[in-house]
Amino acid sequence: MARPDDVPTILGFVRELAEFERLLDRVCATEDDLRASLFGARPYAEVVLAESDGPVGFALFFHNYSTFLGRPGIYLEDIYVRPEARGRGVGRALMAYVARLAVERGCGRFEWAVLDWNSRAIAFYRSLGAEAMDEWTVYRLTGKPLERLADAYVPSTARRGT
Repeated sequence: MARPDDVPTILGFVRELAEFERLLDRVCATEDDLRASLFGARPYAEVVLAESDGPVGFALFFHNYSTFLGRPGIYLEDIYVRPEARGRGVGRALMAYVARLAVERGCGRFEWAVLDWNSRAIAFYRSLGAEAMDEWTVYRLTGKPLERLADAYVPSTARRGT
């Protein structure tokens, strides 16, 4: 598992992945952001690094929950292997590591998303036995729409569990 001194490497991988996905202009995370959210008082995600004469890949994941299963799951937010290390089993090793954690932690699911144009990744995931969830569409709120919805919250209408 990654340690706080790995944050510069993690951010480097995030930027490399974003460049590969043609989304580099959307990366605004800083080392301080990652340090706080990965290693702060309340860690929100975990990271595993793959090494072969230095870092060659990473997987960032966090727990989610399935009400249908009544069990936690693991959601893989990002996985990335540097081009020079691809085809050597690094991606499979990262996936297997996270799958092992899911099983050890009693998780009922291990899920992730993939860009529809990334045919190499899709083929890789299928080779692992993963199935596409074609009937599901991912929605996202960010920025101003997220803030508008948050501003619409009326405290007396919802109750938080403890």
